[in-house]
Amino acid sequence: MKLHTLTPMLNTWDLKASIAFYTEVLGFECENFSEEHGWASLKRDKVAIMLARPNEHMGHTAPVLTGSLYIKTDDVDSYWKKVKDKTRVCYPIEDVEYGMREFAVFDNNGYLLQFGQSLPATSQVV
Repeated sequence: MKLHTLTPMLNTWDLKASIAFYTEVLGFECENFSEEHGWASLKRDKVAIMLARPNEHMGHTAPVLTGSLYIKTDDVDSYWKKVKDKTRVCYPIEDVEYGMREFAVFDNNGYLLQFGQSLPATSQVV
């Protein structure tokens, strides 16, 4: 048996605002949307994210994720320039000791999104 993909499902009380954030700020495309079911499917390149309004069993609580979504890219610097002034920044772009150049921002719900690119072996931080 093999696992093939992972598609996070992020809860949001304001589905339209979340779709706008991911499409207008981060450049995702909304592939499917159902106002009736409170659900949307977004994609950019090989990255897929689903958004959903919490159901009645969850109650009216704030969306919670104790970790982050880490998305690898092949041009982290240009992506940083595109989104840094349109998001709430957790930390700016930097080279980190584990061999990545990365930054992190929060989406409109407070979910932490990290974007990173592997550093060439000769420029890794030691």
